[in-house]
Amino acid sequence: MLKLLVKFLVTALGLVLAATVHAADRDAGGKIYAAQCAACHGSDAKSPTDPSYPILAGQYADYLTVALIKYQTGERKNAIMAGLAKPLSRRDIQNVAAYLESLNGPLTHRR
Repeated sequence: MLKLLVKFLVTALGLVLAATVHAADRDAGGKIYAAQCAACHGSDAKSPTDPSYPILAGQYADYLTVALIKYQTGERKNAIMAGLAKPLSRRDIQNVAAYLESLNGPLTHRR
């Protein structure tokens, strides 16, 4: 029961944070991405170094926000991602998520 409550609270927190992602600083997110994420996910966020790594360009910011929070809390398991996500502040997460959402990706449908 407690585990279910914790999952609910983490997800709810992620959604609340995602709602404020529009005020995020994309430039700051781009700098964090270049320093910590590009080595695996590609400098353009659509050329990962391993086919098992996801393409992040154009992904929804709310999805990325929740995913990074879940890596921080251990709800999502991946040693590399947990280590990279752990030191990020909520603001850093919002900034990275906003930056990635702003990029054109294979699933992007913009007019």
